[in-house]
Amino acid sequence: MSQKCSNSKLLMLVYTTKMRNMSIEEWIKEREQRGHMTFYVSEIQETFNERSIKGLNTELQRLSNRGRIISVYRGFYVIVPVQYQLKRIVPPSFYIEELMQNIGKPYYVCLLSAAALHGAAHQRSMQYQIMTVAPRLKASSLNPLLDWNYRTSIPEELLMKKNAEMDILRYSNPELTAVDLVQFADHIGGYQRAATVLAELVETLDIAKMELVFPYTTAATIQRLGYILEFVLEEQEHADVLYDLLKRHFPKRHSFNMSNAHPAKDNCPKNRWYINMNINIEIDEL
Repeated sequence: MSQKCSNSKLLMLVYTTKMRNMSIEEWIKEREQRGHMTFYVSEIQETFNERSIKGLNTELQRLSNRGRIISVYRGFYVIVPVQYQLKRIVPPSFYIEELMQNIGKPYYVCLLSAAALHGAAHQRSMQYQIMTVAPRLKASSLNPLLDWNYRTSIPEELLMKKNAEMDILRYSNPELTAVDLVQFADHIGGYQRAATVLAELVETLDIAKMELVFPYTTAATIQRLGYILEFVLEEQEHADVLYDLLKRHFPKRHSFNMSNAHPAKDNCPKNRWYINMNINIEIDEL
């Protein structure tokens, strides 16, 4: 047993010595060959602790300028795969799981990015939309490819998973996606855009499962979603099921404007959703 421990320590010493004698570029290449496509700058500093931080940063910057690596978060680097080296942009789906693990926050792909994963890609977002929890990430750490959104908690039971290029990807199920599109409509360009995406997403919805989302949203959101389903998308069957769930969970309802950014509309026709339709919503042609 002691011989095995001695051998293990010797192998570790040999490996550590080998790594320290490498250039940073050689270290990155070996890491890539082992299937590790991300690293923190602290790992570089620990491995090459006999070198100056200034010198290490200069070398990292040189590799970044060549498109060999890219910084996607404060101190967090992605080794750029060959297929992305010309554009020098790595899709967030490639690294988001490992990034969030290193940040230490739960997450899921949300809103338009999640809708696209469910086949509703007509209104695809220019950024990759991520839902996580407070506290908000520091502005100096933000990645322009990522659009951060925040909830008080992440409903793990409402998330789906799929294999991405290097890891898994967590994203909202169709029901949570539908609710998010309405609840965070101002994050995607408004209710007209939300309704247009819902028109594509509606075929994937299991409205009976919508009550699982209720603990993570508001009565106002469900009422607005119900109104859109019934009067904008004319999905009467879905609307009826959702209305029964609404009555069960929110027996006392209050009136809400469809948009809080506009005043209430006078003489607005009454409806069972108690929604004052104070804006016009016309879905885009699909």
